[in-house]
Amino acid sequence: MRFQTQLVPARLIKRYKRFLADCTLEGTGQTITAHCANPGSMMGLAEPGQRVWLEPNDDPRKKLKFGWRLVDHGEGHFTGVDTGVPNRIVAEAIDARAIPALAAYGTCRREVRYGTNSRIDMLLTEPGLPDAYVEVKSVTLSRAPGLAEFPDSVTTRGARHLDELARVAQAGQRAVMLYLVQRTDCECLSLAADLDPAYATAYAAAQKKGVETLCFGTNISPNGIEMAHPLPLLG
Repeated sequence: MRFQTQLVPARLIKRYKRFLADCTLEGTGQTITAHCANPGSMMGLAEPGQRVWLEPNDDPRKKLKFGWRLVDHGEGHFTGVDTGVPNRIVAEAIDARAIPALAAYGTCRREVRYGTNSRIDMLLTEPGLPDAYVEVKSVTLSRAPGLAEFPDSVTTRGARHLDELARVAQAGQRAVMLYLVQRTDCECLSLAADLDPAYATAYAAAQKKGVETLCFGTNISPNGIEMAHPLPLLG
């Protein structure tokens, strides 16, 4: 997935009201407000002075003319902070048959209703195969070198998704939890059970009931983000 316009570097002043971030553009020193497409805690990613990359736009329908896309960790490492991006990346990979475990499926529908007032990120179908329900989670937390963690705060919604997937698996369909690590400085993933014990418990229960797990890294630059190689899930 390539960014629609060339990203510009800036320094973060502060993130507030979850969806807003004041930044100073590098070069001009202009202070602007960017849209932050991430409702999560963004632990470790929203420190004042952090170098970030913003995507400008000239869309008259948008009040804010910049969108916050990346955190720059230096030495060529980045984190993607837009939570809308992972579904696009995974959909592209599925369409390209680039995920071996899901390569047999020819049709991918997005945001399909299922379970109890839920929507599955992707429903894959293929004649002769059980349907595959794929839930995608964006991973951006890292508290130890090389280790990505999920979630970065309590997520009752995430635990509910695991429960819904467990019911799908028990009904004879495929249920897949896919973690996309939007960081280039991590080599493995672990559940942050200390931050959300209920999620870790729900994950263990879902796994016992047949829910599959896939985890992939990403290649990230100011040009775009793409799925990379599989990563191990520890624990």
